[in-house]
Amino acid sequence: MTTLFDPLDLGTIRLPNRIVMAPLTRSRADEEDVPTPLMTEYYAQRASAGLLISEAINITRRSQSFERSPGLYSEAQTEGWRWVVSGVHNAGGRIVAQLWHTGRASSFALLEGEPPVSPSGVNDDLHELHVWGQLQNGVYTKIHATPSRAMTGDEVREAVLEYRRGAENARKAGFDGLEIHAANGYLIHQFLSPTTNQRQDEYGGSIENRARFLREIVEAVAQVMPLDRIGVRISPFAAYNNVRDPHPVETYKYVAAMLQELGVGYLHLADTNGWFDRPDLPELLKIVRPAYGGTLIVNGGIDGEKAKRLLREGQADLVAFGRAFIANPDLVHRLENGFPVSMPTPADWYGGSEKGYTDFPTYLAEAA
Repeated sequence: MTTLFDPLDLGTIRLPNRIVMAPLTRSRADEEDVPTPLMTEYYAQRASAGLLISEAINITRRSQSFERSPGLYSEAQTEGWRWVVSGVHNAGGRIVAQLWHTGRASSFALLEGEPPVSPSGVNDDLHELHVWGQLQNGVYTKIHATPSRAMTGDEVREAVLEYRRGAENARKAGFDGLEIHAANGYLIHQFLSPTTNQRQDEYGGSIENRARFLREIVEAVAQVMPLDRIGVRISPFAAYNNVRDPHPVETYKYVAAMLQELGVGYLHLADTNGWFDRPDLPELLKIVRPAYGGTLIVNGGIDGEKAKRLLREGQADLVAFGRAFIANPDLVHRLENGFPVSMPTPADWYGGSEKGYTDFPTYLAEAA
């Protein structure tokens, strides 16, 4: 019977347990989107997880949903991540970089006055998009998305190359692997939905064409990082950022089969609606599991008891915890010993300094 504390070989990466830290946007980079020493401390504190997935990392200056989210497209950013990765490795952990392009979920205010880019320039729902900025007084708050413009064919192909350059920089920084962020209404997810992708070229129309962008990205980054160290995150039913796929079952059966064919190291299945107490995980598993037989990570509103059941019943191979890892740097120790799990304060999720970031005590320190 599989437990949370059994080891697992994720390709050639040996994981000591089945507990994954989910990617968590925290917006603590500097003004140039360079990782800071505080970020090194934060990740190292949580290195007991079987695997750390970094917060979403912008692969280009044209990607930004959250101000002060880090990048991986400059030398300074790559060097900053090198310090973070070294801190995790020195603490005995393993970490993969989540590569991110936000597409239409952005604002000209975060993009040096340029409009966001998207598959087709669909802008009828800007009020539904999640874009965040930091005010001059330091308060972090939601701001208005601004209209996007449709990408040219050359720009789509350039974006594929930007993912590859992000992968190259991730390798230079020493990351153990990569995760391609194809979830939560960001650029790849926008290409997958026929509502936000109304293109008439080879990247639009049929499911095969809408998935072409993701296929080409996987193939491009696999030229840099071994496939068994590459994962893909999807969220088929996500309402977040309003992609409005009218046929998600059909779309993601195809995507899961494509990822099986490509041979990626893992599939990260995010039940994004589970964040808002509307879990869809049983239905998501029915879509993905018959088509994808590789390592499966599940995430979204899952507590310790549910995680144990998912592994015991063979529905998943790894379980990713997000918010629980914010307030519990020693979450693995707490779950293993049945200690209480603290919950974070939403006001401290984004922006700021060490408060609500690196100042959470371990259970043993708290008890003392």
